[in-house]
Amino acid sequence: MTEIRRLPVPEGLVGERVDAGLARMLGMSRSAAASLIESGGVLLDDAVAAKSDRLMDGQWLEVTFPEAPSERAPQPVEGMRILYDDDDLVIVEKPVGVAAHPSPGWEGPTVIGGLEAAGYRISTFGAAERQGIVHRLDVGTTGVMAVAKSESAYTHLKAQFKDRTVRKVYRGIAQGHLDPLSGTIDAPIDRHPTADYRRAVVAGGKPSVTHYDTVEAFPYASLLDIDLETGRTHQIRVHLSAMRHPLVGDLTYGADPTLADRLGLTRPALHAARLEITHPSTGERLCFESADPPDFAEALRRLADGA
Repeated sequence: MTEIRRLPVPEGLVGERVDAGLARMLGMSRSAAASLIESGGVLLDDAVAAKSDRLMDGQWLEVTFPEAPSERAPQPVEGMRILYDDDDLVIVEKPVGVAAHPSPGWEGPTVIGGLEAAGYRISTFGAAERQGIVHRLDVGTTGVMAVAKSESAYTHLKAQFKDRTVRKVYRGIAQGHLDPLSGTIDAPIDRHPTADYRRAVVAGGKPSVTHYDTVEAFPYASLLDIDLETGRTHQIRVHLSAMRHPLVGDLTYGADPTLADRLGLTRPALHAARLEITHPSTGERLCFESADPPDFAEALRRLADGA
């Protein structure tokens, strides 16, 4: 089924080329965005857009995604490391630019496709395109992610996430300095009232709780350890934006593009650094960790150097 989305141009993308802006808004590669535009599938204020058109304040993009093929050959994922593997589950270290699973409009690599291409058996439980997926990381988020290999593991792991016995710790670089330096953000989240590709703090939304701690403060940004009590879509990004301290590079949620450029970041500065789960068969508590990826580490180096 063809999917159509209408998206307002975010303030942080005003002046950007359409191909670059669309790639950032939808979390796809610039080449994939360019292909979508060249196919005539992108309208800018109801006129067919060109790649080099510039986005202006108040404009709307209408994107028509081609129907996803019923079957897709598994695609290897460069740089995706396996941290753990047994009969029940596989733990991966997801690189940037990789989706958790196939979806309409996404033609890039996926965790599921990468595992299948490498010969891993994935649980058949879950929606057809999300089999084995018990939790997700955004395309632009790096780090530790668990995938179920057996049906019993899928059921057990999903229950752990639902019951909040999983511990997920992220590292993020936020603009400015949060006040207080350590605290809890308890604010309900639901779909944005006018932009369905975004989430927002909304009265009557789903309960959402984020704990954060400032690890290091730099002149223009802060390195945070973030512990999720709940796991809503875009939760960290939405909560930090609501505090007026969006993640560096997160243009969808109001980040300053000039700071991201200075730090060499082309995606939200968010990394899933640690995942603690209970093994679905043995009951053993397992902890998996991932070091900062190169772009994240480089951004911290530039901040330390006064960038």
